[in-house]
This record gives sequence, structure tokens and C-alpha cells, in this order.
Amino acid sequence: MITLSIVIPVCDDTAALQRTLQVVGWAGAELIVVATPEDTTLSALRTARPDIVWLEAPRGRAGQMNAGAAAASGDWLVFLHADSQLPRGWRNAIDEAERRSFVAGCYRFALDSPSAFARVIEIGVRLRVAILGLPYGDQALFVRRTVFEAVGGFAEIPIMEDVEFVRRMRRRAALFRSPLPVVTSARRWERDGWIARTARHLVLIVLYFCGVPPTRLLRFNRSRQRHPEPLPPRMSL
Repeated sequence: MITLSIVIPVCDDTAALQRTLQVVGWAGAELIVVATPEDTTLSALRTARPDIVWLEAPRGRAGQMNAGAAAASGDWLVFLHADSQLPRGWRNAIDEAERRSFVAGCYRFALDSPSAFARVIEIGVRLRVAILGLPYGDQALFVRRTVFEAVGGFAEIPIMEDVEFVRRMRRRAALFRSPLPVVTSARRWERDGWIARTARHLVLIVLYFCGVPPTRLLRFNRSRQRHPEPLPPRMSL
């Protein structure tokens, strides 16, 4: 049986992380949470979950994920956002990727909102992945650890680290796409406005492909800035 390590970067989002950790069985996987040194909100959760490997790394999703990967022992690495939840049977996707000789893959994107806007965004993401072969990090990217190490991990850039990584991986091999949904919190769309946030995402990706440096793109993405406005708590659906 292949072994799995799940790496979850987190920064000032303890409530979302706690929900994510409670949703599904982890099928014997190694759980690694990488927090930032200044995040003091995780003490109670650390005490309650001694089964988790708790690490610290400087703020920055790419660097935090690289730190988690460096400590991982699994044959495959799964990179999961703190506000995204793996589906039941999530391990089956990686088992199938292994059987079919894929070295990396992702799940299907879904939002935890009943809004029609959420369904439109989900359709847009499916089209992007099908046509461009470009999943984002909120689809829980997974990759063989040896391949991750061979390509040098995530580029430590402040934004678009998932897009940059996927583009490098696609030059190496095709990506496995699982139909199982990873459900991501819709709270940022609800806070910023469905149309406004989606438009900003489109602008960011277009500017990135036009060669605008990630350090300049950061000013357009409030959630990646050093001290983002706190998100309101989200009610369970």
C-alpha cells in the first residue's frame, strides 16, 4: 500500500482548519500542518491533535508547503488548503493515479454555497481544467514525493505558486483529474462579491501569463497580503 502525507499550510485561520480536520477519515495518512511563527491561535488545537505533525515556517504558502513536504515521509504528497475539505474516498483517487502511472493530479473544485454564482464558478473551473489543463491549489494537488523533489517543489513566490508548479508539472507529465470534489469555503467570494472576486482572479491570471511579476500581482490579492482583513466566521451548511 502506498503511503500518503497531507500538507496543510495555515495562517490565522484556525477555525477553518479545525473544520477541515474533522470532516473525513484520514485513512492512516500522515498529517502535517505548517503554521507561521506569529500565529498564536493554534495552541488548543495542537494540544487536542497530537497525531498531527506541527511545523512552523515563515509566512508564504509556497514556503510553508515546501517545509511540510521536506518533513513528509509518504510516497505521495497532498497539498490541501486550510479552508478546503477532502471528499470521502479521497484516497481512491491517488490509488487510481498510481495504478494508471500518473505522477500528479488534482480533485474537482466545488464551493460550499447554494448560490447560483457558486455553480457558475464551478463550471468555469471545470472548463479551465479541461481546456487549459490548469487546476489551482484549491483543488488539492497531489504528487509523488520523488517527483516533487525532482522538480524542486513550489517556487517561493508570493502568489501563483500553484499555477507555476502545475505548468512545470505539465511539461513533465499529464495530470490525473479525479471527479471527486474538494469543497472549498465560499466565504471570500461572499465577502468580496461573487462577480468582483471572480473578475479579480481573471485579471490576476491574465496579468501573470502576460509576464507581470508575482510581487506586483500581490497588491491585487488582499488574502495574500501580510495583514489581510480578518474573514467573518462561516456557518456550516
